[in-house]
Amino acid sequence: MGHTMAARIAAPWVRTGGPSDEEREKLVEQALGWTLTVLIAVIATGLGLL
Repeated sequence: MGHTMAARIAAPWVRTGGPSDEEREKLVEQALGWTLTVLIAVIATGLGLL
């Protein structure tokens, strides 16, 4: 019974191999940057600036 309780207590800290929080922040920042770049390009093209 003690082993099961230890597994339940440790479970929230177990990583499954996904990106770390720091890497996730960088990915989100890059995705938002590229989205902004594409949005500006679409607006500029629509206004005939390119």
